[in-house]
Amino acid sequence: MKFPYSKEGLSVKEQKIQRFFEMSPGILSWTILLSLILLSLLKPLWAMIAIIAFDFYWLLRLIYMTIFLVISFLRMKMETKVNWMSRFQGIDDLNRYIENLDLFTKTSFKNLLSNYIHKKELLNLRKCDSLPPPSKEIYHLVILPVAKESKEILEPSIESLRSQNFSLKQLVVILALEERAPKEIKDALMSLEKTYKNIFMDFIIILHPSDIPGEARVKGSNVTWAAIKATEYFRKKHIPLENITVSCFDADTIVNPDYFACLTYYFMVTPFRLQASFQPIPVYHNNIWEVPGFARVIETGASFFQLIESTNPEQLVTFSSHSMSFKALVDVDYWPVDMISDDSAIFWKSFIHYDGKFSVVPMYTTLSMDITISDNIWETIQSIYKQKLRWAWGVENFPILMRAFIASKNISLYDKIRHGLKLLEGHISWATWGFILTIISWLPTFLAKKEFIGSVVYYNAPYISGIIFHLASISLIISIILSILLLPKTKIKYSFLKKFLFALQWLLMPLIFVFLSTLPALDAQTRMLFGNRLEFWVANKRR
Repeated sequence: MKFPYSKEGLSVKEQKIQRFFEMSPGILSWTILLSLILLSLLKPLWAMIAIIAFDFYWLLRLIYMTIFLVISFLRMKMETKVNWMSRFQGIDDLNRYIENLDLFTKTSFKNLLSNYIHKKELLNLRKCDSLPPPSKEIYHLVILPVAKESKEILEPSIESLRSQNFSLKQLVVILALEERAPKEIKDALMSLEKTYKNIFMDFIIILHPSDIPGEARVKGSNVTWAAIKATEYFRKKHIPLENITVSCFDADTIVNPDYFACLTYYFMVTPFRLQASFQPIPVYHNNIWEVPGFARVIETGASFFQLIESTNPEQLVTFSSHSMSFKALVDVDYWPVDMISDDSAIFWKSFIHYDGKFSVVPMYTTLSMDITISDNIWETIQSIYKQKLRWAWGVENFPILMRAFIASKNISLYDKIRHGLKLLEGHISWATWGFILTIISWLPTFLAKKEFIGSVVYYNAPYISGIIFHLASISLIISIILSILLLPKTKIKYSFLKKFLFALQWLLMPLIFVFLSTLPALDAQTRMLFGNRLEFWVANKRR
C-alpha cells in the first residue's frame, strides 16, 4: 500500500511523529535567533565570533549562488533562439538525426555549446530502452485554475497558448472554475468556451463543486477535480496517458511562444519522462512596470532563486507553474486536496510514490506571471506578505516527508538524508538569515561590555565585517545587472531614469528581504509550531 500523502486519518503513533516534525523547523529557527540574542547580551565576545563565522559562511554561499546564477542566466540566454520544433521532430528519426547533426553549422560559441549539449542529450536517449512516442502523438493538457480572476487576467494567458509555435490541435485547455466563484466571473468566462473551442484540440470549462468531503478550499482540490475529468476525456478518445503532459498554470501565466515546443523536446529526450516534472524559469513581468519598486525586487529575487536551483537538477523541486507527465499525475492520485503548497507537494508525493525515482528536469525557457498588486502601497505590502506566507507554508511538506522516509524501505538512506536536510535547512535559513544579517549581527557591538571593548576582536570585527559586506556588494551589482538584462522587451520606451531607479531599488534589498521574505517564513513556521492552520489565500491580480 502506497504512502498516503496527507496529515489526515493518522494513527496515534503517526500523529505524534507528525506533530514532532511540524514543531521542529519553528523550534530550530527560534532557537538560533534567541540563542544569538541571548549570547549577545551575556557573552558579546562569543556572539561576535559566532556572527563573523556566520558572515563568512554566508559570503561563501553567496559567491556560490552568484556563480551559478550567472551560469544559469547564460544558459537560458543561450537557448533563447533554439528551434525547438526542429529538435523534437528530429527525434522521430533519432539515428539519422544524430548522424546528420553538425555541431559546427553555426560558429558562435553559444550555438556550438547549445548543439554540443543537444547532441549529448540525444546520445543518452539512444542508449536507453525508453524511446518516446512520435511527436505527432504527444498531447499537452493545460489546466488554468480560476477562483476570482477576471476575464481580463485570464484571456491574455489563453492568447499566449494560442500563439504557440506548436500544433494547437495537440493542446487541450481546461478552465478549472470554482463553483463558489462570483457569478459575474462565471458569466464572463463561459463566453470564452465558444471563442476558443475550435482553436485548440479542445477547450473545456469544468466546474469544481464546493464542499466535497475531505477537501480543503485550496487550488489542489480544484485542479485535481479537473484532472480527474481530463483522465476520463482522454480515455474516451483512446489517447494513452503515457503520451500526455499536464501543465498546471496560474490563471495569469503567459507562456513563451516556444514553451510547448520546448516541453515536447524535453519530454521526448528525457529517458525517465514518465517519472518526471519539467520546470521552466518563472518571471514576473506581466505588470512589472506598474508595481512599486519593492514588489519588483522581491519577485525578481524569486526568479533568481529558481535560476540558481535549475543548475542542480538532482535536488530541484517543482515551483509555481510547471509541467509533468500526466501518467505520473494519475499514478500518484493527483494533487493533494487538503494542502496549500500543491506545487511542491506534488513533487514530494511523486517522489515517495516512485520510491525516490522521480526527478525534475530544468527547462531553460520562461513563463511570466503577475506581481501581486492592490489599490495602494500599504495594501500591496499586505498582499505580498500574504503571498510569501503562503509560499513559506511549503514547510508543511517537511513533517509528511519525514513520516514517509521513516516508513519507506525502498528509498535509499542517502536520498532520505540529502533531501530531508536540504528541505529543513532551506526553510530554517529562509526564516533566520535575514534577521541575523540585518539586525542581530549589530547587537554584540551595541551591547559590548568594557572588557570586550578593549579586545582585539572588538576593534577588528567592523573591519572584518566590512570586507565581507564589500565582497558581497559584488554579488549585488551582478544581480542588478542581470535584473535589467532580464527585463522584457516592451513596445513602450522606458526612460533611462526609470531603469536607473529600477536598479537603485535593489539597495533596499536588506529591508525588503527581512520584512517580505524572512518574516513571512518565520511566521509560517511559528503558526505550524503552535498548530495553527493557514487558510488558502488567492493573490490579488488585476490589470
